[in-house]
Amino acid sequence: MCIDGADGTSQTYHDPSTRGPGSHTIRTIAWNPTGLLIATGSADRTLRIWNPEKPQVKNSTELRGHTGAIERVAWNPTKEAELASVSSDGTCRFWDVRSKTCIANVPLGGDGLTVGWASDGSLVLAGRKDDTLIPIYLSPNSPPTAGPPLPQSLQTNQTLFNPVGPPTTLLLTTGDGSVRICSWPPPPPNAATADGGSSNHGMRTASPSRSSTPAPSTFTSSLQSLHTLHAHTSACVSLAMSPTSRYLAIGGSDALISLFDTHDWICRRTLSSLSGSVKSVSFSWDGSYVIGGSDEGTGIDIAHAETGETVARIETTFPAPCVSWHPNGRYWIAYSGDPGGLKIVGAAGGGM
Repeated sequence: MCIDGADGTSQTYHDPSTRGPGSHTIRTIAWNPTGLLIATGSADRTLRIWNPEKPQVKNSTELRGHTGAIERVAWNPTKEAELASVSSDGTCRFWDVRSKTCIANVPLGGDGLTVGWASDGSLVLAGRKDDTLIPIYLSPNSPPTAGPPLPQSLQTNQTLFNPVGPPTTLLLTTGDGSVRICSWPPPPPNAATADGGSSNHGMRTASPSRSSTPAPSTFTSSLQSLHTLHAHTSACVSLAMSPTSRYLAIGGSDALISLFDTHDWICRRTLSSLSGSVKSVSFSWDGSYVIGGSDEGTGIDIAHAETGETVARIETTFPAPCVSWHPNGRYWIAYSGDPGGLKIVGAAGGGM
């Protein structure tokens, strides 16, 4: 890997349409599956799609509709131009980026906090700030449909489905420092139990029939736990699976990143270069390198996933809470935190 951007050289993507001093804090960033587009969501409800090769705002697209802060964005893994966003306005919106239109708007029943897609694009799981998860089922011939809410007893900051195939396994961060591995789909409300008896402890499980998908309901359901990873001494905040599915990175509020081997769920190494709560974690496209983002301290350390050794450092003037590697063959790193806007090391002549 050539770290030409380790000297801090980066390209800035400045959005002039801020809605007040200090209001344009970027809360979330996400690359689309091809790496040809990157989305940013901000506290001032600005949702924008950037072309990393063309940093001028005139080459970007603003998606309008949310009335509150954009808390999280995520792309459909199977469609390069379909985006989901959740907001403190209590909705999850689905966007066709090409036509710049909102194609669906799903009420969440509370302030949105997280969102993530199943790898086959059949399901979105949105999370509310009251630690309730809302599954949203998608099919080609009908609008998105919300299933029964899944209230959690502990703080839940992020969720992650199994990385390949239909959703069969769900990982959840918790406020007690652990990550729960649960089976999916949840049982129907009248069959839900506090803990599961499933014998499926792996990440790759048989695909459930879509006929078992819960119907929309006002009843709540609960998840069946398969395994618990005791990862940190305080809350787990962020999750990322390596593209090779070899390692799971877990960021904690204790300023540590733990790397778990997914074959035996043993923590192989811990990265300790950050100064504060790890708000985001990300692997390079080949799974070789891992980075973490925090809203305390400055700089982004690049660590080798197999050894934990820091191999390079990108200097930043401000803390960078949102960090994300390019997903497809390029050693580019996007990060937030700079008042000037999104920054990408490597893109548009920015090095790396």
